[in-house]
Amino acid sequence: MVSGPVWRLVYGLYERQLARQVRALPMPGHVGIILDGNRRHARESGMQDPGAIYRLGAAKLDDILAWSVELGVRMVTLWVFSPDNLRRPETEIGGIFGAVEAKMRALAADPHIHRRGVHVAAMGRRDLLPPGLLEAIDAAEAATRGNDQITVTLAIGYGGREEIADAVRAFLADCASHGLSTAEAAAQVSPAAIRRHLYLADMPDPDLIIRTSGEVRLSGFMLWQSVHSELYFCDVNWPVMRRIDYLRAIRSYQRRERRFGV
Repeated sequence: MVSGPVWRLVYGLYERQLARQVRALPMPGHVGIILDGNRRHARESGMQDPGAIYRLGAAKLDDILAWSVELGVRMVTLWVFSPDNLRRPETEIGGIFGAVEAKMRALAADPHIHRRGVHVAAMGRRDLLPPGLLEAIDAAEAATRGNDQITVTLAIGYGGREEIADAVRAFLADCASHGLSTAEAAAQVSPAAIRRHLYLADMPDPDLIIRTSGEVRLSGFMLWQSVHSELYFCDVNWPVMRRIDYLRAIRSYQRRERRFGV
């Protein structure tokens, strides 16, 4: 069995070959990632502190940004926290929120973020988030607003059903503000009309959605936008996702024939 330095050499050669293959083909413009496996990794590695668990997961964002910038991916959306997650223990929720808040404050002040042209955005129900986290998100968005090389969006307090429900509610409120009757509003319902009221209406649909940890489902991630997305599921847990895992996901996307329902 190959091990030690020989294995690292073989692994490095394979990774470089894979990177060359991926760079030679068109990249997905928008990659969505369902960050799954934080708790599983904690159990496997004996970690007990919720804060430490989720800080490790938050740190993985740096790798994703570096890999995406290197490859020329222009947009990454990360699903961090859903309304369903509010049923978890308070200590765990606090660990997630604390890790994300610290990461947002770090991103806002990181000169590498500005050199790479990273723009930070967020989408989801803000009323589910604590004030300190909201302040940190706002600060990161403001500090990176002028950057235009890559956009990283945090889907936090985000659920796909909630987004569609909020879009319909906003659509109806818009119709009411223009004095439309119920029948007149119903006549204007269309996919385009609903889309204009999504959280980030100008965001292009994700070309590729990756889910870590081996779970094979979307669980409500970008339900409206994912209708033509290519899906990729990998067994690795989010905190230990490797560059090679990201490259394999993109290679899988590149090998598919996209039909867009045709």
